[in-house]
Amino acid sequence: MKALKGHVTRGLPVEARVNTCDNSGAKVLKIFSVVGSKTVKARIASAGVGDLVMASVKKGKLEMRKTVVLAVIVRQRKEYRRADGTRIKFEDNAAVVLKDEKGNPKGTIFKGPIAKEVAERWPAVAKVASMIV
Repeated sequence: MKALKGHVTRGLPVEARVNTCDNSGAKVLKIFSVVGSKTVKARIASAGVGDLVMASVKKGKLEMRKTVVLAVIVRQRKEYRRADGTRIKFEDNAAVVLKDEKGNPKGTIFKGPIAKEVAERWPAVAKVASMIV
């Protein structure tokens, strides 16, 4: 997992519900952990674009429901700043379910755009993406 250029404001705290934008079988995920996040005592960890999260499937196919999955955040509503000074935000929050920790996505089709920061950090996700913003 590469480091990001720029400063991504983390807009999705733990316990947030996020829609998926792939065809993995999961529809709604609930974030319960952000992999690699370090905070001060009693502060709630939060995730931003490009972060790896552990989530439980709340809605979706029966075999996917109530399972723990790894996911990558690909869009967030909260505005964040890129290294060139531009600010970007999306109209929804979305994640992609992964098969393993290496970053291979479970789905084969992604709906909607995917942030450039995700494509830099997760090359396997970028291969499947149809639109990178």
